[in-house]
Amino acid sequence: MITSVFASQCEYNAISYNDQMRLRTAVELLKATKDIESQLEKISSPLLILHGAADQVTDPHVSQFLYEKANTKDKTLKLYEGAYHSILEGEPDDRISTAIKDIISWLDSHC
Repeated sequence: MITSVFASQCEYNAISYNDQMRLRTAVELLKATKDIESQLEKISSPLLILHGAADQVTDPHVSQFLYEKANTKDKTLKLYEGAYHSILEGEPDDRISTAIKDIISWLDSHC
């Protein structure tokens, strides 16, 4: 049921791209991803990572990988069960509220 609701919301998203990815775009995304992966150990700033555990666009394991590789002691990973790619839009109000509270709480703890 939730998946069908998510799919129907995607259909009405004006900025959602529904065609196949162009080859050049895919190649550039792969190059950028490899470049980012090779530099993750350089991340030394405080880091807050939020990710929907049901994300069908970006695998939540990517955020876990970023969390593990980032070279900072001050890092937080929040996975939201049942949430999709855009955790602050198109999700149930209580889930959006939880994510916003988590962001505010993290920012407050770093000010």
